[in-house]
Amino acid sequence: MKKTIVIFLLAIITISCNNVNESETQSTPKAIGVEIPNDSTRISLYGGDMTTTRLWEAYIKAHNEKDLKTIQNINDDSFKGYPPNGDVIDGSKAHIVFLKDWFSKSSPKWTTKYMIANQFTDTKGVLNQWVTSGQDLTDTVDGEEVTLHHVHDVLFVNGKIKMIYVYERATAKE
Repeated sequence: MKKTIVIFLLAIITISCNNVNESETQSTPKAIGVEIPNDSTRISLYGGDMTTTRLWEAYIKAHNEKDLKTIQNINDDSFKGYPPNGDVIDGSKAHIVFLKDWFSKSSPKWTTKYMIANQFTDTKGVLNQWVTSGQDLTDTVDGEEVTLHHVHDVLFVNGKIKMIYVYERATAKE
């Protein structure tokens, strides 16, 4: 009987010694990269909120459906777009004019291949949420269907798209 009591007490002591504080089990976010602003400081990037990828999907769907109202609602008023041709689209209204012209001449369709969400808080305390995505763009150019590959870097601030960089390459001839 004494052996049973001793074993029982040792088991209780062992279990109580292995108890981990709740604060110790919460992991610190792991940096996945860095943002390097113009002043060359380095700000850690972390995995982002997946709601931005859902908003980006809705934005791509609106483009595929030529739904300019939804696009304008998702754009921040101070929207900036940097298409691959080197132009700058300054403002949400200018973006809608650009798209209206493009859509009147063509029916571009985007197919999403991947999305990566990340975020950081800048030196002013503003949360910057980015989505980097890859899409195949099928469009008609000079009467011929072409497929291009796009990579978008999209900045979300306060749930709106503030800026988009678009990089493009032709489909590889394999």
